[in-house]
Amino acid sequence: MDAHEARNLLGFPPNSSPTPSQVKSAYIKKVWESHPDRFPSQEKPLAESKFKLISEAYTCLQSGRRDVSGSVGYSHVVRTGFPRAHGRRKNHAMIKVPFVLIILGTFALGGFNASRAYKKQKEEYPSHNPFLP
Repeated sequence: MDAHEARNLLGFPPNSSPTPSQVKSAYIKKVWESHPDRFPSQEKPLAESKFKLISEAYTCLQSGRRDVSGSVGYSHVVRTGFPRAHGRRKNHAMIKVPFVLIILGTFALGGFNASRAYKKQKEEYPSHNPFLP
């Protein structure tokens, strides 16, 4: 889908250049009008196809440009980063939690093993030096 079709589908004039906030508000308005859950079962297939077109138009206008193949460009993936959590907030904390637990667990187990090895060595080879523990 090219930008001209996307602007037309979201209700913008053909030669306009809407801001991202205008694109978002037009997208939300169109989604409310054409969401498949709002239609009876016999009209759902048509509503689903229209809904997918609106979503594709929104993605096209938000990303700015597309590859020749029609897929979203590399810059879009780099710019967006991690997927969003509910409420449109970034969920970096949820992604970092497992790694922090792994690191803390490694230090805790490493410290436990080191103290156990130190005690075992102290029992086997007692020191007669008063300055060593």
